[in-house]
Amino acid sequence: MRVITQHQLGGPEVLTIADAPEPRAIPTEVLVRVKAIGLNPLEARLREGEFPLLGEPPFVLGWDVSGVVEEALTWRFRPGDEVFGMPLFPRAANAYAEVVAAPALHLVRKPKELSHVEAAALPVVGLTAWQGLVHLGGVEAGSRVLVHGGGGGVGHVAIQIAKALGAHVITTASESKREFVEGLGADEVVDYRKVDFAEAVREIDVVLDTLGGDSAERSLGVLRTGGHLVTAVADEDTELIAKFEAAGMRFSGIAVDPDPDGLRGLVDLVEQGKLRVHVQETFPFERVADAHRLLDRGHLQGKVVLTVA
Repeated sequence: MRVITQHQLGGPEVLTIADAPEPRAIPTEVLVRVKAIGLNPLEARLREGEFPLLGEPPFVLGWDVSGVVEEALTWRFRPGDEVFGMPLFPRAANAYAEVVAAPALHLVRKPKELSHVEAAALPVVGLTAWQGLVHLGGVEAGSRVLVHGGGGGVGHVAIQIAKALGAHVITTASESKREFVEGLGADEVVDYRKVDFAEAVREIDVVLDTLGGDSAERSLGVLRTGGHLVTAVADEDTELIAKFEAAGMRFSGIAVDPDPDGLRGLVDLVEQGKLRVHVQETFPFERVADAHRLLDRGHLQGKVVLTVA
């Protein structure tokens, strides 16, 4: 089979296609013939060596996959089943490949409403939003939710999950993405280029931060007493946590993990017509470097996906 690997850290040009032996499944795992691979900004940071999650090169990036079960050493699936998921995160799943071995518990059946491209785009961003809003945030009907970066991968899914839970959703986004995020269900849109959200928004129950920088600290003033900031990007900042606690607020960082219940929750919303995945652009497997150049530019609307012939 072919894999996309790298033998040194650096820009998109370090990503190369190589031949490799097919992985072998062990009991409780399946072999998946990959149809599409979702790309995430994290992978660009790993490619460059921003932090050594996967150790030193050579390594194979990737976690988001959708494909067809080729071999099943489990009762959960049979050959021919269409599945998707985020196996093994944050350990290496080697998903930039034509065949992936994955624990059966880290996958679910792909709903007919999603193409393989759309399914591959969903797991990392969907589970991050689900775990942040449902498990940590406890969002419910009537909650006031602020989503930072509503036009991005996590953000555009988070808006839809919060709306499905019955929340009033406010999001920060550029004016160019206003129509997009309103179409997803955002009740209010704050154009961060013209308006300071910290001055425009108040009495928020849950903030989901997908941006990093100073957005977490600046969100302190928009939360109601007892409100909760959930960040998918900020490091464990003990000083900032102490500041939130002193103000009577909660602060949580989320490191997404494989979650079959969360995946099934996302599938339920898809099947109910309450969740759709936006893919900004697809690239063939062979053009992974071009796909990563798009990742590097940032300001994506939704996701970028590789297709596998």
